[in-house]
Amino acid sequence: MVGHAGQFFEDEIANLNGLLITSRARTWLDCARKMIIDEITVVADHLLRLPRPELEGRTEPYCTREDLETMLDRHKGTPGIRKARLALEQARVGADSAPETRLRLALERAGLPQAEVNRPTELGTGVVRQPDLSYPDLQVAVEYEGEGHSDPAQIVRDIEREKDFSRAGWILVRISKRHMRNDAYAAVSKVRNALIDRGWAPK
Repeated sequence: MVGHAGQFFEDEIANLNGLLITSRARTWLDCARKMIIDEITVVADHLLRLPRPELEGRTEPYCTREDLETMLDRHKGTPGIRKARLALEQARVGADSAPETRLRLALERAGLPQAEVNRPTELGTGVVRQPDLSYPDLQVAVEYEGEGHSDPAQIVRDIEREKDFSRAGWILVRISKRHMRNDAYAAVSKVRNALIDRGWAPK
């Protein structure tokens, strides 16, 4: 263990079963000392995301954007502060997982349009889907499929999901871990081709 001395405000310390720990917002800022900007963005997205009460038993996000901005304003000059500021600029509300955030950042960095994040999309009467990323004007949806999608029951659900998008005239782009290798080259290519197929033109 390596100890570090620092300045802490009272609301930056939490008591967890008698153990004093830093708050989530303060921990995010402290992580900026060692993490790269994209990884700090992943953490920010996690803190800002709106929870699903039926699954998580909470209704509020861990932090608001204002909470994280307060950390930046309080600790000007601290190591990693510039990276944290850039990460917060990149952060968006909506991502449900780290791979989703990494995929979004890769697509934006490649010059693709900014996608909607987990936006509920009505595909028909009573049929609403919430793709990880979507381009509603072009009717293109993007789903990142992690290891949980190999479960037999989930495979059936994924097939039905793809049918729903197809019937509504949407293109559903399915991305897996292997598409994220080499700076997400394959993932970017798949999404770019779908957008071009729908009339989008790179600038």
